[in-house]
Amino acid sequence: MSSIDTSTAIEGVPVPGARWGGLRSAGSRWGAGVAGLIAVIAVWTIAGVARWFSGTIPTPLAVIDALGEQGSQFYSTNVTPTVELALRGFLWGNLLAIVVALLVVVIPLIEGLATQLAIISYCTPLIAVAPIIQVAFAEVQTMIVFLAAISVFFTTMIGTLTGLRSPPQAGLDLVRVHGGGVFAQLVRVRVVAALPNILGAVKIAAPAAVLGAVLGEFLSMPEQGIGPAMILAQQSAAIPQVWAIALIAGAVAGIGYAIVAVVSIFVTRWATGKSVRSGSGVGR
Repeated sequence: MSSIDTSTAIEGVPVPGARWGGLRSAGSRWGAGVAGLIAVIAVWTIAGVARWFSGTIPTPLAVIDALGEQGSQFYSTNVTPTVELALRGFLWGNLLAIVVALLVVVIPLIEGLATQLAIISYCTPLIAVAPIIQVAFAEVQTMIVFLAAISVFFTTMIGTLTGLRSPPQAGLDLVRVHGGGVFAQLVRVRVVAALPNILGAVKIAAPAAVLGAVLGEFLSMPEQGIGPAMILAQQSAAIPQVWAIALIAGAVAGIGYAIVAVVSIFVTRWATGKSVRSGSGVGR
């Protein structure tokens, strides 16, 4: 008797063992992630106990104690303004990047200019742009939002532009045959095909917006925020507190990444015509 080939299957029929293979693969990824996290915490603990780098690395327990000493009110007071400004910069930067990418597809003549502006925004250090922005905008919050927006513009624009140019020619020809022009192709074919690329870029842009906002706070020193809280902790030589604030900033960036990643899973499956049910192996 010939053995069953589990590598292929008729469309619409689940492959035998594919579901369990997917579960094993997911379990392996989670196991590797947990093992890596344990290894990082172990090395971190050793570095803190051994006082590497002149004691500038506290132990994880010292950081946890610092979190408890300041209390949730301290961190919510300083984290909330940063999250709000980062979110505003995230929205404005991504919106502008997507609009520019759409215009490039509709008006190809502006591609050179748009690409150059995107590269300049990416290559120019934020610390060099900040003084100019600080002079241009009287409000500190506007400068912080601007820096957060700059941080996400390049990634989202390039990702969106790549996605808008990714649909198969057959789909574009079909719209053209039915009398649709460039705009109809853009709305009916290109935007749908570009959704996975757009969300992939936005996923990376979420942590970048937090970084841009924190850097803006470092330079402008508002009354509240992650940036000024970290500077005050550095000035008072409270090393565990500096680490605690830095870890909270990293957690905020990670949460933003995770939220967009979850949305991306469902939108990508819809855009590619796959079932949202994971592991079913059945298309819609």
